[in-house]
Amino acid sequence: MQRDEKKKVMAQFASNDKDTGSTEVQIAIFTAKIENLKNHLKEHGKDNHSRRGIMLMVAKRRKLLNYLKKKNPESYQNVLKELNLRK
Repeated sequence: MQRDEKKKVMAQFASNDKDTGSTEVQIAIFTAKIENLKNHLKEHGKDNHSRRGIMLMVAKRRKLLNYLKKKNPESYQNVLKELNLRK
């Protein structure tokens, strides 16, 4: 993930200009990284190191989503809708 892509994602989900580490921003960044790795794995199906990396990122994102659901359910629903994570 390039720096400018990351800044776009952070700008979309940040609550202010200095917000780089809120739960919403972290979830959005993990989602973008997961999408990039999914595209990589479509071309390189036997890349097991990247497959392990994507599994770890999905687990971290899941933990952050659980935390956000517990602390701020309204924000949780907004993040799910914006990122198209649930149907």
